[in-house]
Amino acid sequence: MLLPDEPGPLTPLACVSQEPDDRPTDEESEWILAAQNGDRSASAKLVERYWDRLYRWLYQLTRDRHQAEDLVQESFMKALAAIGSFRSGSNFRAWLFRIGHNNFVNLKRSEKRTKHPLPDDAADPTSSGTFDRVADREAVVLVQAAVDNLPADFRAALLLHTQEGLSYREIAAIVKTTEETARWRVFKARQKLMKVLSPDLIPPAAKSE
Repeated sequence: MLLPDEPGPLTPLACVSQEPDDRPTDEESEWILAAQNGDRSASAKLVERYWDRLYRWLYQLTRDRHQAEDLVQESFMKALAAIGSFRSGSNFRAWLFRIGHNNFVNLKRSEKRTKHPLPDDAADPTSSGTFDRVADREAVVLVQAAVDNLPADFRAALLLHTQEGLSYREIAAIVKTTEETARWRVFKARQKLMKVLSPDLIPPAAKSE
């Protein structure tokens, strides 16, 4: 199966909400059923639909382009290998992101404590106008730095809620915690952003509900 080309520009910290056509559809259900029956073209359609989304989220967690790409590829390989166990009617996106999160956790566990510098080609993948609601580059740097400085578990939950439009219950399933804890992490992440950013720099979707 051919994997899609390199993902497009990253979406900022959830400046957009989930679009209607991102919700599970009858067409997607048909793809899943076909993939479960061994249809490679259906599997490729699922990969094409969710590759960029999963990459964006994993990049925000790793801040390393190559690690994010490896994690996405590994996640899809595992997902497609286990797609026969996927329950019809369940949220495929949440299921896929849970696999991605498990891979991310395993990566962090296996890494040495020493930190490595970011590769040059991953230094600033968000500079190409992707923060479309933040006017200037200086503001982009401030917002991205604030997000990067969030604890990993807070950052993961906040991005899933604001960028992916997932519910607290779905987030809890992905990161293996309780719904209450998922809600608390998003709340604390917002609090931390509000402490370090002026109100006009906080992306609308990251403000308190």
